[in-house]
Amino acid sequence: MTAIKHALQRDIFTPNDERLLSIVNVCKAGKKKKNCFLCATVTTERPVQVKVVKVKKSDKGDFYKRQIAWALRDLAVVDAKDAIKENPEFDLHFEKIYKWVASSTAEKNAFISCIWKLNQRYLRKKIDFVNVSSQLLEELPKVTEESVPSGENQSVTGGDEEAVDEYQELNAREEQDIEIMMEGCECAISNAEAFAERLSRELQVLDGANIQSIMASEKQVNILMKLLDEALKEVDQIELKLSSYEEMLQSVKEQMDQISESNHLIHLSNTNNVKLLSEIEFLVNHMDLAKGHIKALQEGDLASSRGIEACTNAADALLQCMNVALRPGHDMLLAVKEQQQHFSELREQFARRLANHLNNVFVQQFTQALLQLYNRSYFLSVPGHDQSSTLAQHSVELTLPNHHPFHRDLLRYAKLMEWLKSTDYGKYEGLTKNYMDYLSRLYEREIKDFFEVAKIKMTGTTKESKKFGQRRLSLVGLHGSSGKLTGSTSSLNKLSVQSSGNRRSQSSSLLDMGNMSASDLDVADRTKFDKIFEQVLSELEPLCLAEQDFISKFFKLQQHQSMPGSMTEAEDLDGGTLPRQHNSGAPLPVSSEKDMIRQMMIKIFRCIEPELNNLIALGDKIDSFNSLYMLVKMSHHVWTAQNVDPASFLSTTLGNVLVTIKRNFDKCISNQIRQMEEVKISKKSKVGILPFVTEFEEFAGLAESIFKNAERRGDLDKAYTKLIRGVFVNVEKVANESQKTPRDVVMMENFHHIFATLSRLKISCLEAEKKEAKQKYTDHLQSYVIYSLGQPLEKLNHFFEGVEARVAQGIREEEVSYQLAFNKQELRKVIKEYPGKEVKKGLDNLYKKVDKHLCEEENLLQVVWHSMQDEFIRQYKHFEGLIARCYPGSGVTMEFTIQDILDYCSSIAQSH
Repeated sequence: MTAIKHALQRDIFTPNDERLLSIVNVCKAGKKKKNCFLCATVTTERPVQVKVVKVKKSDKGDFYKRQIAWALRDLAVVDAKDAIKENPEFDLHFEKIYKWVASSTAEKNAFISCIWKLNQRYLRKKIDFVNVSSQLLEELPKVTEESVPSGENQSVTGGDEEAVDEYQELNAREEQDIEIMMEGCECAISNAEAFAERLSRELQVLDGANIQSIMASEKQVNILMKLLDEALKEVDQIELKLSSYEEMLQSVKEQMDQISESNHLIHLSNTNNVKLLSEIEFLVNHMDLAKGHIKALQEGDLASSRGIEACTNAADALLQCMNVALRPGHDMLLAVKEQQQHFSELREQFARRLANHLNNVFVQQFTQALLQLYNRSYFLSVPGHDQSSTLAQHSVELTLPNHHPFHRDLLRYAKLMEWLKSTDYGKYEGLTKNYMDYLSRLYEREIKDFFEVAKIKMTGTTKESKKFGQRRLSLVGLHGSSGKLTGSTSSLNKLSVQSSGNRRSQSSSLLDMGNMSASDLDVADRTKFDKIFEQVLSELEPLCLAEQDFISKFFKLQQHQSMPGSMTEAEDLDGGTLPRQHNSGAPLPVSSEKDMIRQMMIKIFRCIEPELNNLIALGDKIDSFNSLYMLVKMSHHVWTAQNVDPASFLSTTLGNVLVTIKRNFDKCISNQIRQMEEVKISKKSKVGILPFVTEFEEFAGLAESIFKNAERRGDLDKAYTKLIRGVFVNVEKVANESQKTPRDVVMMENFHHIFATLSRLKISCLEAEKKEAKQKYTDHLQSYVIYSLGQPLEKLNHFFEGVEARVAQGIREEEVSYQLAFNKQELRKVIKEYPGKEVKKGLDNLYKKVDKHLCEEENLLQVVWHSMQDEFIRQYKHFEGLIARCYPGSGVTMEFTIQDILDYCSSIAQSH
């Protein structure tokens, strides 16, 4: 290896001014062994550059060549694979990872050690050495780049890693001294031996001078020692004086300690007195209730505004006194216990007085509302009174009673309710149950009367006013302190619907729902229903919102996201109270304030949803088209309620009713389709425009006016799709079953009517059906024209059909005249049978027949006649073409011309 090292240094690195420091014989891992050398080198010129060079033998094998070189600064990681076991493999991480296998572990370790030393000496960025034994990584002395030798006077054999350790460079001071010395001696460079001898002589002179200087300073040393002895004596004297002073101060210290202890006891006593005074002041300031507050709690007037304000302030002060955070030990004081007991008695007394007063207020307001309701209904039940006029006068404005004055009076107690809620939840819950009990009965009476008036206004009858006048509200006396009222109401009997005499007959109606025909109702009736239904919803919505807002403010349910309660399950819609508390009196938890509000609203307004469903059933019974109005109006109100609060009682209730309306709407569409399928046509009269086609036009026109800018447009589009499909199918069915009117006429007229309707209404979701209707109309018009035109020139048609058949069989056109059945004589014979007079007669009969087939409603006679004229002319031209091709030079022509045909058709149309 040494010979290889010398050869590499001589042949490769010396010409490039580089020194070879370490070498290792390697081959690539995992491949066919092709040995090469990795060399660690440094440049001899500054700045020093350190490289790892890969050297490989030439293909001829007689010399080495430099293959690739990497700068040591680009080396990131050296991985020795195993720091414990001997392993010849190692990796060098440059821009990519190079895996090598050394010829021996010793060579690998020597090379890695050299790399580590060069990294420590020349590079700022340190290389990561992984899986390398710590013995190989020995610290080198810190040197600078100027320590790199020039290499000019060093041999290759001294360029290994040991030579790197022995060399140390001079510092700046040493370099300066040597330069000065060499400048003073002319032979320093030319004669090194003479320069060395001179230096040796100067060194000997300096050594002698040092020895003489040491011997001359002996006397001064002795003098210094004597002075030190005298100083030690003075120190001893000072120590004796300090000891005497310390003994004198000891007695003073004992006296001062006694004085300090006395002062500490005085300070401790003062501190305790201050703390005791602070505790007394705290108890007096926080647990002392003013006499005025006590009087207000015991005797305060809860009916006046000033009394309510005084009681509210007193209750807040009492609550603050009871909720004060006592310091440790306060609860053991007898005075504190007595004061707390006094506060508890005041709280119980005031809570009981407040609950009784509020319960009486509830009863009083409930009684007043019932009296107003009784007065409203009383005049309708007076014998001999014109009940219909009274009802009309009273119910011009379909409105619900306003509870705002009651809410305004009760909201004065809102803060006291909040106090009661936080101090005595049992009484708070009792008031809540009583309020719901009274209000549910009151609202049930008001809402039922409101809906009964709405039903009467919808039907427009006077008989129902008599039934309405028979209602009585009996007020039974108040029972006990609870103030419960008992009463009974009679529900309105089932309404019967009457139709006016000037309405259309229901025989052709497709929308008959049982007792009434929707086609018998005019636009005014439907508009009246729409207004009444909108007014009902407009009255109910603010009523529910106002009551919900009052409940949240009065019962203070909006102050907390979750609050203690006693509800264990949802309240029954038919009645019932809030669930009972535990025997211990501790309230059960409620999920949130919204649940509490919703449960209270369900109890109070439990009759709204059934009444709305009854009103919807009545409207659907009057006219099934009313479901369109109700769907639009209810959808809008549901959308508005959900924007305010998606989980509110109003939003949920209206959403449930909307589902019922949507079912009625779907039922209306299904019944129309079913009645289309059940339509029967007369066998003796012509069909004309089918009833369900006309009624689809009526339905679509009404629906477009109702659903303009509506939220539920998608439901109408789905209904349109179902209805138009049913119309298409059943038109074709009736056309197939028609015996009096040709199938093409039924299809042509009805699809023309459908196309005209869709074009006029411009329904975007039915564009495809509009195109289909137009196509069917066009196809059946053409089919009818072609079929009917075969009658006036029947023999001529048969003759030329035979001619075309012969041509189709392969006979040349000019040879057809040689056929016995189709010679010139036969052609002349057939043409003579159709002179102009005969053609006009046939066209006149055809016009009469077409007129007999077509109905007057659609007015398609002239359209069909014009199409027949065009088709007849087309056939005439076709016959002339056949004559010219099959009978050339024969001189045979038709006995009438195209102008004759135009004159015939025009005169026939004008004569009729």
